[in-house]
Amino acid sequence: MTVRVKPVRWQGSDEAIRAVQVAFDVEEAVLEAVRTAAFEQHVSTSDQIRQVLGLATTSKPKRPRLTVSLNAADYEFLAARYGLAPDDRLAIKERATRDLIAFASGGKKKGAGTGKPGRR
Repeated sequence: MTVRVKPVRWQGSDEAIRAVQVAFDVEEAVLEAVRTAAFEQHVSTSDQIRQVLGLATTSKPKRPRLTVSLNAADYEFLAARYGLAPDDRLAIKERATRDLIAFASGGKKKGAGTGKPGRR
């Protein structure tokens, strides 16, 4: 059996691979307090939880980003909304990014576009 050597760029990921994501079931007030503190300190909610628990956090700046999970139906809905092909995921992402930027600059009402596709 041949042992394969990991590329150098992957060798630092061993610790991250062993990490386990933990979800805390807490009251809404706790969620809000953690999220608010994270927002005010310009850190992720994960880093805020680590700070509360006295755990180390990385000091290197992270690329600011928002994430959402999209399924096939979501892509179909957004494709129809933007007049794009459902498999043109990059174009859909670009248009969604523009919507988020417009939302942040006040171009759309707060809460506009919430809910599931097809739900009114």
